[in-house]
Amino acid sequence: MSSVSLFSPLVERAIEVAAEWHDGTYRKGRWTDPCVSDPGGTPSRVPAMAHVTAVALTVQRAGWGDEAVAAAFLHDTLEDANRHGDALGRPTLVALVGEEVTRIVEAVSEPKRDDAGDWLPWRVRKEAYLRSLAAGPVEAVAVSLADKLHNAYSMASSLEAGIDIFTSAPGRRALSAGAADQRWFFEAVLAESRSGKDARLGPLRDRLRAEVDRFAALAGVDSAME
Repeated sequence: MSSVSLFSPLVERAIEVAAEWHDGTYRKGRWTDPCVSDPGGTPSRVPAMAHVTAVALTVQRAGWGDEAVAAAFLHDTLEDANRHGDALGRPTLVALVGEEVTRIVEAVSEPKRDDAGDWLPWRVRKEAYLRSLAAGPVEAVAVSLADKLHNAYSMASSLEAGIDIFTSAPGRRALSAGAADQRWFFEAVLAESRSGKDARLGPLRDRLRAEVDRFAALAGVDSAME
């Protein structure tokens, strides 16, 4: 694994690919005040690129190298379609950023549809994600922890602001699962991450633990102790 350099062509390429792929796609909701509104007064939505950037910066600040940071920028590209509904295939990602980065991204990607093209149930997708994470490289654990940390932080902050994240409303889509299921998944990722012995995972686990506890308290569900 390479160390983080002042400028990384690999990370720059990952940013470019992520920005292109996620262009015109958005987070399910927001808890912060918007900086712009459309002419009708509807608050702007948060671009998906804001999420992947937060995840990548967290991975970098935790001390991981260029491949892990690049994978963090790209962690949703294999999993999520672009605004046209297209899927990004593994061979294409390998051609863009290489096998090592793609292997990390693949380990933190869940299947969305079955072989017939039908949507898989939420729990089935998450269980497949956990199996993939367990078989992946340690860098994937770092990306997963940073991803779930940002998700838990956003969810808890939304609840704290009085936003019902489990119900759809104008400009907001409800989460795909309820509070108890969301807590289960966070706890399962934390449990799986303990197989990774790299010391750089510790601070990520600790901060995710705190955000999961905050989410659980605000959502009214018990948070399992590690």
